[in-house]
Amino acid sequence: MTNVSAEEPGRAGRLLYGCMGLGGSWGPDPYGPADIDAAERAVAEALDIGITVFDHADIYRHGKAEAVFGEVLARTPGLRERIVLQSKCGIRLADGDGPGRYDLRAGGITRRVEESLTRLRTDSLDVLLLHRPDPLADPDETASALTSLHRQGLVRAFGVSNTGAAQIARLQARLDIPLVANQLEMSLHSRAWVEAGVLLNTAEGAAHGFPYGTLEHCQDHGIRLQAWGALAQGRYTGLQQTPAEHATAQLLADLARRKGTTAESVLLWWLTRHPAGIAPVVGTTRPERIRACRDASLHAPDLTHEEWYALWVTARGLPLP
Repeated sequence: MTNVSAEEPGRAGRLLYGCMGLGGSWGPDPYGPADIDAAERAVAEALDIGITVFDHADIYRHGKAEAVFGEVLARTPGLRERIVLQSKCGIRLADGDGPGRYDLRAGGITRRVEESLTRLRTDSLDVLLLHRPDPLADPDETASALTSLHRQGLVRAFGVSNTGAAQIARLQARLDIPLVANQLEMSLHSRAWVEAGVLLNTAEGAAHGFPYGTLEHCQDHGIRLQAWGALAQGRYTGLQQTPAEHATAQLLADLARRKGTTAESVLLWWLTRHPAGIAPVVGTTRPERIRACRDASLHAPDLTHEEWYALWVTARGLPLP
């Protein structure tokens, strides 16, 4: 079996499996055997379609997502060596110490990583992402904490999430270790990432705040773009509400039928067809929906230039400028 963790961690796999849905409820109640079984089934389905990168965050289900994944690793000898394990830190949920907040201070980063490693039952993370920018953070202090974690062998590689080009460049200038990933909300529904590049000098472009140049910066500096929310929360595969969503769902179904695949795979192909090398994060816990992403995981995107644009324009519900 190939040791996936030996690969460059920022480059492994066309798709990632997002573990936010594992671990039971978001409430204070503990997870149980049924939650571990459900996590084990989801992990098995993801592995079966070729996904080997598993994406966590310390806050998912208040830590229960990482904890049940650790239980799955304990149940499955050799699994850790077959996967790339990624987690995030930097968001603090409201608690007795204060409101919901961000914390990229050195001590906070170190503590959160140590807690994640304990829950995941592993000695190291392959990738750590800084979950959101902290306006109070000292970038020199943040960089120092990441460097220390790397030297200790606790984290192999680092990236960011929900972060713009200027913020990435500012951190990278203080960090000798190259940042390998930026995870952003990107889908056929959440299109600001692609529309920022074509809506310059238009009133429509002024209405959204996606930082123009972020995709280009990541491409030019070898930073892998990861797309959270990639399946658009089912808006085009059963939960459509608006006329544009219904029209897009019909077009996806037609394309899937012609290409002998599923609407989910076509939806993910729309992202992976972009030259930025986007890696979608699949976050569903339903085994049948994970299986529906198989072709997007195993095969290069089968979408022509015209088909890609047809999906974009139909989802917009308006012509391009």
